Amino acid sequence: MNGAWFERARQVLQIEAAAVAALADGLDPAAFNRAVQLILDRPERRVIVTGVGKSGHIAHKIAATLSSTGTPAIFVSAAEGVHGDLGMIQPGEVVIAFSYRGESEEIRALLPALVRLRTPLIAVTGREDSTLARHSEVVLSICLEREACPHNLAPTASTTAMLALGDALAMAIMEAREFTAEDFARIHPGGSLGRQLLLTVADVMRSGVDQAVVPVTATVAETLLVMTRSPIRGAANVVDTTGRLVGIFTDGDLRRHLEAQGAALLERPIEEVMSRNPTAITPDRLATEALAVMQAREFDNLSVADEAGRAVGILDVQDLLRAGLA
Repeated sequence: MNGAWFERARQVLQIEAAAVAALADGLDPAAFNRAVQLILDRPERRVIVTGVGKSGHIAHKIAATLSSTGTPAIFVSAAEGVHGDLGMIQPGEVVIAFSYRGESEEIRALLPALVRLRTPLIAVTGREDSTLARHSEVVLSICLEREACPHNLAPTASTTAMLALGDALAMAIMEAREFTAEDFARIHPGGSLGRQLLLTVADVMRSGVDQAVVPVTATVAETLLVMTRSPIRGAANVVDTTGRLVGIFTDGDLRRHLEAQGAALLERPIEEVMSRNPTAITPDRLATEALAVMQAREFDNLSVADEAGRAVGILDVQDLLRAGLA
């Protein structure tokens, strides 16, 4: 029995893959380009995506994909549209309607209202002679041989083809709008890509009273006291009288010198034991760049200095990890 289940799964995948492949080969380029142009010609207007049942779920997903790739879009349920949700559709907005047979009562009930609103209609359907297709300015056909359902009933291959075609439309529009990865990050600030492309060193660094910083005249003991009181206890920036970064003192420096000098180290000037000319990064750089430097050089901490060389903060690798950059 288990073998039969697996064989059914393989058949479903093969049928759905074949449906998408046939769609790629048979898609009308003129119709597809016209659909893209209809949307591009209305840059200040939203795209309305509608459907009912399984096609409605696909339509909802495509509305989300359009919105996240630079084309404002909303989903309006065909079932709810005739009960007041038509109020969400403004005259002149492009409507994309998903319906394989193109004859569902809910879709047909919407059509007169869409005509009155003068909304250009793009049909994604498997029936080019359907009521939906006849009322549409552009028809994107997804005609296929059969569903993946063994009874050829449940929407399976047809909804997969709808999904693929909707994604293809969204990606073509995204490319035409020259929507970049940076644009994507700006509207996905909570995602990992958003953090990688938007989060700067200034957003993550410890600054002000949270920055461990000592004057070049301090002793090692005084420096250790500052480090102990700081949220970042593993390193301290060392600055001259103008605030310019001249060195860094880390736990590693302490261990190396303590082994050689013992307790006498505590009274020595920090200037004599600090690491001079430390690697630093400016606060406007991306946090991912800082992380790359720290990983390449095996740093736990990295000094932050402004363009004038003044110490303005310090980075701790744990703060970068907590920000979701690794």
